[in-house]
Amino acid sequence: MRPFEGKSVLVTGGSRGIGRGIALRFADLGASRVAISYLRNDRAAEETAVELRDRGAEAITFRGNVGDPDKAAQLVADSGPLDVLVSNAATGVIRPFEELTEKHWDWTLNANARALLTLARHAAPAMGPGSSIVAISSLGGERVLDDYLLVGTSKAALESLVRYLAVELAPKGIRVNAVSAGLVDTGALEFFPDRERMLREFREKTPAGRLTEPDDVAAVVTFLALPEADMIRGQVVVVDGGYAIRA
Repeated sequence: MRPFEGKSVLVTGGSRGIGRGIALRFADLGASRVAISYLRNDRAAEETAVELRDRGAEAITFRGNVGDPDKAAQLVADSGPLDVLVSNAATGVIRPFEELTEKHWDWTLNANARALLTLARHAAPAMGPGSSIVAISSLGGERVLDDYLLVGTSKAALESLVRYLAVELAPKGIRVNAVSAGLVDTGALEFFPDRERMLREFREKTPAGRLTEPDDVAAVVTFLALPEADMIRGQVVVVDGGYAIRA
C-alpha cells in the first residue's frame, strides 16, 4: 500500500533520529518528494537522502536553522507545494533555572515554537484540501522534567499553537495535529547530564516494557496525514508506551 503516492512532504530536522524515521516512512508509503532540513551534520543529511532515493523518492536537503524566519521561508520555497508538513526540528538549552538567560529563551522558543508558525504561514497558501501539518512535541510540554524549563515551555507553546492553527486552517481543509513522543534514545539525549538514569527509569516505568522508537512516532505521524484521520484536529497524540499515564 502506497497511500502517499505522488505526494510532497517536508520534514524539518529530518536527517537523524525521529525526523529521519518519519522521512523514511513517508518514502516507504509512496511519497514522491521528501524534503528534509538539518542544522549542521552534512554527512547524516546526505546518508538519509540516499536512503530516500533508494526508496524511490526525490530527496531535497536544506541546511539551516528553521528558527530563523528567513531560513524557514526559504526552506518552504525550495520544497515546493506541500501535501504534508512535519515540524520536527528541535533544539534548546538544557540547564537549571539559575543558569538561563534571555538569549537562551530566544534560541529555544524560536527554534521549537515560532518555527512552526513561520513554516505554516509560508506553506499553507499552497496546500490543498486534505493536506496535513504535524508538529512533534515531547512529554516536557505537560510534565516537569529536570533542567527542561525552556524546552518544556517551548513545547507547551508548540502544542497551543497547534490548536490555534487547527482552527485557523480548517476552512482550507488543512488538518493540524501534534505527536508527543516519549523518551527516544537519539543523539539529543547526549545533552542531558543524567542520560543513563533517564533511560533506565523510562524502561522500568513504561508499561509497554521498552523505550519509544523513531518508527513508533513515524507510524502515528503518517496516520495523521491520511484521509482516515480527517476528524482528528488540534490534538496532541502521546506515543510513549503508557509512561505518562502512571501516577
